[in-house]
Amino acid sequence: MNSRKTLLLPKQAQTMATLGENIKLARLRRKLSAELVAERAGISRRTLVSVEKGLPSVAMGIYMQVLFVLGLSDDILDIARDDKFGRKLQDANLVSTRKRVKNS
Repeated sequence: MNSRKTLLLPKQAQTMATLGENIKLARLRRKLSAELVAERAGISRRTLVSVEKGLPSVAMGIYMQVLFVLGLSDDILDIARDDKFGRKLQDANLVSTRKRVKNS
């Protein structure tokens, strides 16, 4: 088994921690126990705790399973939906690739 640790920049680590906290709050709002969510997601309670802490070592698929159990799996589709920066880059590239036509 590969035991390489995923290292994140502080801002990325904070984003992951916020994601985990949001997942935990969603579970609590639904009044679901950690044991029940873990069982329905097919994971251990310890893994659910890792998800709720936002640990980057947890596989994306496990996050998806937990979101599915909470009825939030479609929310993942909102990531990068409105890619403003990417659109600006695309627009800039379209403008800069135009070539002038020389008059003969």
